This record gives sequence, structure tokens and C-alpha cells, in this order.
Amino acid sequence: MSDETPSILFVCVHNAGRSQMAAGFAAALGGDRVRVLSAGSEPAESINPVAVEAMREVGIDIAGTRPRVLDVDDVRASDAVITMGCGDACPVFPGKRYEDWELTDPAGLPIERVRPIRDEIRDRVARLLAELAP
Repeated sequence: MSDETPSILFVCVHNAGRSQMAAGFAAALGGDRVRVLSAGSEPAESINPVAVEAMREVGIDIAGTRPRVLDVDDVRASDAVITMGCGDACPVFPGKRYEDWELTDPAGLPIERVRPIRDEIRDRVARLLAELAP
């Protein structure tokens, strides 16, 4: 990756489901065309096992990822910051692209209800990559 490689930060409250799935799709679909980060405003102890299972169904392994706390330096280093329900906990820097994706939190949901969330995340990530890293 070069210094010209766009960087995307995906943020949700617990960094255990939505943001981890988005980061998994961005890494898989974007390859070395994009740098991917994910974090949470209040990270959970571990990733949501149903999110892991849902991603495994589409050939993406996120089992080795761990929730981590949102760091201001991550925001500063990112070209696009995609939030998913963290509200005002995300710092704002001028010149950054911000989007808030309203997505259902998969926490506590069965796999049948997580699959549509996963698929919507995949579609949104693919559109974002087409704009940022064609």
C-alpha cells in the first residue's frame, strides 16, 4: 500500500458485530486498494459469534479479530469514517468523509436475522469501495 491508499474506519458501539463485518468485507473486497480499521466507543470483551458465523458463510473469517477502543488517531488517519450507532462518541475532524449507516445491531439475534444485516453491510461496503478505491 502507498500513502495514496485510502483508509476507512468502521465504528460501532461494541466493535463486535457490524463494524467487524464491515471491516471484513472491506478487507476482502478492497484488498490492497484500501486500508481498513475498526473500533468501538465501548468495546465488548469479544466478537459476536453469530457475526463470525454469518461471515464464515460467505467465505470471510473474522474469528481472529478482537474488539478495540476507538482512538482519535484512527479517526485522524482515516479518509472515511463510517459510524454505526455510536452517535456523538466519534470525534469529528474537518476534511474527513463521515457516513452514519443505520443498521440493526446483531447482538443477541439468531443467524436468520443477522444474514440480512450482513448482506446490507456487504452492499454498502461495495458501494463505498467503488467510490474510494475504484
